[in-house]
This record gives sequence, C-alpha cells and structure tokens, in this order.
Amino acid sequence: MANVIKLRKGLNINLKGKASTKRMAVKADGDFALVPEDFPGMMPKVVVKEGEKVKAGDPLFVDKKATDVRFASPVSGTVTTVLRGDRRKLLCVKVKPDEKQEYHDFGVKDPAKLDGQAVVQQLLQAGLFGYINQLPYAVSANPADSPKAIFVSAFRDMPLAADFSVELEGNENAFQAGLTALSKVAKTYLGISSEQSGGALASMNNVETTVFDGPCPAGNVGVQVNHLDPVNKGEVVWTVDPTAVIFFGRLFLNGKVDLRRTVAVAGSEVKEPYYADVMVGQSISSLLKGQLDESHHVRLINGNPLTGRKCSLEDYVGGHTSEIIAIPEGDDRDEMLGWIMPRMKEFSANRSYFSWLAGKSKEYVLDARVKGGERHMIMSGEYDNVLPMDIYAEYLIKAIIAGDIDKMEQLGIYEVAPEDFAVAEFVDSSKLELQRIVREGLDMLRKENA
Repeated sequence: MANVIKLRKGLNINLKGKASTKRMAVKADGDFALVPEDFPGMMPKVVVKEGEKVKAGDPLFVDKKATDVRFASPVSGTVTTVLRGDRRKLLCVKVKPDEKQEYHDFGVKDPAKLDGQAVVQQLLQAGLFGYINQLPYAVSANPADSPKAIFVSAFRDMPLAADFSVELEGNENAFQAGLTALSKVAKTYLGISSEQSGGALASMNNVETTVFDGPCPAGNVGVQVNHLDPVNKGEVVWTVDPTAVIFFGRLFLNGKVDLRRTVAVAGSEVKEPYYADVMVGQSISSLLKGQLDESHHVRLINGNPLTGRKCSLEDYVGGHTSEIIAIPEGDDRDEMLGWIMPRMKEFSANRSYFSWLAGKSKEYVLDARVKGGERHMIMSGEYDNVLPMDIYAEYLIKAIIAGDIDKMEQLGIYEVAPEDFAVAEFVDSSKLELQRIVREGLDMLRKENA
C-alpha cells in the first residue's frame, strides 16, 4: 500500500475553463520545431543544416558541454530553418514533415534485463536523455552524474493543469517500461494524488509510490523531493516529467522515438476546452483554430498560468508542455474605483473580497494583470503559508537578492526549483518575480560551483 503524506500549506486556484475529458487528434499544419529554451541549463550546438533530411529520432542539436546529450527530431522531414536571435542565440530548429514518417530504429530492448548504464546510453543515443532534469539547479541532467534517487510526479495541481490520468489511458505499458528503466539507474519514487490512488498509477511496479494529499503545489516534484529525500550539497537527484517516462517506455518497447503527447487546451478564453493528442514541436495555431474569442485581447501561455511562458500562435508545443492556456490579457478593461470596490467575482487569497463566501468550488476568470507595482519589501509569512517545504522561503529570497552564496546554501537553495515559488509569487504583496529571482540565484550558484 502506498505511503500517504498530508500537506496543509498551499493554495488551490480554481480557474474557469478546465479541459473536458474529451480527447481529439489535432492535425498538424506547417513545420515542427524543437526549442532549446525548453531544456534549461543546456547550451545548444546545431548538428544539422538547412535542407538536410532527417528521420524521427535523429539529433537536431546537442549540448555543447556534453555533446553526447542529443535532442531528437520529433518528425522525419527536411530541415527548413535554423532560427537564431540576438548574439546568434539558437531559438529553434524547424522541420517540414514528410507525408510518410520514417523512424530511426534504435532496437527493441527489455529494460528489465538492462543495467543502469545501458539505460542511460540508450536514452542518449535516441536523443531523449535531455528530458531528464536534476536538482540542484533545476537544469537538464548531466549523464556523468550518479543520482541518489529519481523522482516522477504524476500529480499535476497547478491551475488548469492537464490530468495525467487522461494521458495515461492506452499508455500504461509504456509508462511501466519507462519506470522500470529508470529504476535500473537509481531508486525511483512516483508521486500521485489521492484521486489517483485507486487507478493504474497506484499499481505501478519497480517504484516507491507515495500519495500526496494537499493543496497546490503538492504536485511539484521539488516539494515531493523535500519530503521524501532532500538534496544536500554534493548530492544529485533526477526529476522526470511523467510524459517523458512514456517517451522512454516507447523507445524500449518499439525501438523508436515517439514524441506523441496529450495536452490540455484550456482557459476561460477557449470556447470548448479539450484534450488534444499532439506531437512535441507542433504549432500552437493548429490547437486553437476557431477556439479563441477575438473580440478582446487574449494572453496565450505555453504551460500553466503560474509557471508557463507567454507565447503566440506562431510558437510551438514545448518539450515539457502539458497545457496550452488562453486567458484575458486584461489591458482592455476599465474598472470604476479599481480595487476599492466590493466584488464577488474576483479571487483573493486573503479574503479581501466577499467572493470567499461562495466556497472553494467557485470558478474564477483571472487575467494577466499584475494589479500593482513592485514594492521594496517582503511581507513576513506570505510565502511560508503557501510553500509546503522545510525551508525559510523569505530569507532565501533575500539572500538571493543580496547575492549571499553562503546564506543561499544554508537556507536550502539546493532543494528548490523556480516553479516551487509559483504560488508564493501569485500571493506576493510586493509583486516580486520570485521565479525569475530563484532562477538567477540557481544560475549564480551553478556558475560559482562550476
């Protein structure tokens, strides 16, 4: 029977526009693109040229610091564009897909009969190892490291997040094969929610399953690491998105790179929210055809509203994207008397509005406005109320802002990822960009320890 960890701290933000359980196959149009920004901490080096033919599974770029870490093309076709930005920064590599897809054959292998090194080598050759992240630093993992543990969280509880149980349907064998493969590298932990404890996820083998019962961000893998096996200086753990586990399982079962995934197309500005079966690198415009209300300004987000990045219809489904969200931008709204008006339709974490009387089931329509300016003050207790981790969050943020590396280490920066501060950023009265601050702190520490 799975262990149960109950968490009290956190905040569930119930937004309007959750995806229904209806799944639709969305026909792709135009090019596919692989975006290096989806793999933090990696320095890309392009290994293909425009006009070159590639198969699904062939590398498009590699990591300069570890050239054996490749990043595979999601489709077969012709490389049309190697797009660069300022200072020749690689933005993406675009591939025009063939009508009939061809796959690089990496050979079928039984993960139960492999050792950890063979598993890592197979993932490296297929260009899938880059989908593994690590703590500390919350960056793409280094294959030269020996992790003390591997963590997979199948519990998604961010606002409008896709339910992994929907994606798991029909992929149970691949998910189990992926978990078995990871268990050969290091002890593997699987985190699930209380609602998932009666389904297929609770019966997975070769992993230690833990039920996390509590409000958001209980589903964050960093929170789960903190409660199960915290990271100390000099230690490394790997974290893997559950969809990437399916990618790994398909590789071992079929010998091919198959980057099909299910994403939630959701948000209050989507006419009929739904689940879409897509491919990594597919154009976002193909998912939102006829779905947007064009009468006012809309914010598109590649990911969930708290941790995703702003995007447009010209962008592409990311390597770790499980949601495409559309919410109001909010820059075309005029409100009489602003915040001072009593209201029932606005969400408040501290009961500033009467809407809290409507109960937890009420759905809210939130826009992208910050509603205030940055204050040079950090309010005591705000972060601790919504961050279920054994760290002093406010002191850690102050240490990062001050650039005090010794204090950052003492206050637990090795255990955190930017997404762990997403809810704290949402409730922050000072309007600080906490996720950006934590990212800069992690990058500073990583550079210092290099």
